[in-house]
Amino acid sequence: MGNITDILKTSLGGYSLGNILSAIVTLLVCLVAVRLLMKLVTKLMGRARRINDRLQKIVLSAIKAVLYVLTVIITAEALGVNTTSLTAIMSVLTLGITLAAEDILGNVAGGLVILSSRPFGIGDVIETAGTEGTVREITLNHTKIETYDGQIIMQPNKELSSSRIINYSTLGRRRVVRTVTASYDAPTEAVKAACLEAVAATPKVLSDPAPDISLTTYGSSSIEYTVRCWTAVDDYWGAYHALNENLRSAFERNGVEMTYDHLNVHVMEK
Repeated sequence: MGNITDILKTSLGGYSLGNILSAIVTLLVCLVAVRLLMKLVTKLMGRARRINDRLQKIVLSAIKAVLYVLTVIITAEALGVNTTSLTAIMSVLTLGITLAAEDILGNVAGGLVILSSRPFGIGDVIETAGTEGTVREITLNHTKIETYDGQIIMQPNKELSSSRIINYSTLGRRRVVRTVTASYDAPTEAVKAACLEAVAATPKVLSDPAPDISLTTYGSSSIEYTVRCWTAVDDYWGAYHALNENLRSAFERNGVEMTYDHLNVHVMEK
């Protein structure tokens, strides 16, 4: 027994053989534990249908990195290394990295929020922070949006996740709203008939929900009517511009005056 004790006390590179063997055993146990824990976490996340594959890979990689760091610290303690300074150094490094990469980490956190909550997906038409277009790519740092005039905007996820987002693709349809003015002399039914005629002549307009024409405002020199109709998301702008043209043509055909603000001056002679 004494020989074994003496052997374990043998110093190798400043560490006793006993500490080295303890560190090796501890390392093997930690690696096995990490492997089992990763299998368990992977299995649990696989059951969570709301978490997509990309987010699962990111979370699993982060958990694995944390477990390996803990393994290194535990193994170092088993070897007899004073880990207090090591922990302090790692804390300082972590703080420095966090401060240096504050914006990056904010974007990553925003990306995780977007990937988990799914306010929009690839191909959706959205409007946010004054930008409207089609989502082409979602990464951890930014979201790529293609605007209607052919521009590619890289929107930071930090700003995107905390801003107001309008998703026009959720319902699969989008409402076209146009306002027109008509003379007080034009009968209301005649104006509505002209508006419905313009809607009927506009391609890609959906019959359900049905178009709606409403008298909305009495102006100083005209009456305002609001035309509402629905179209598929991809057909929105085509229907929007076609309806503008058709409204003018329909008013002309039906003899309805499309008025505008004007001032009549009467000269009185004495």
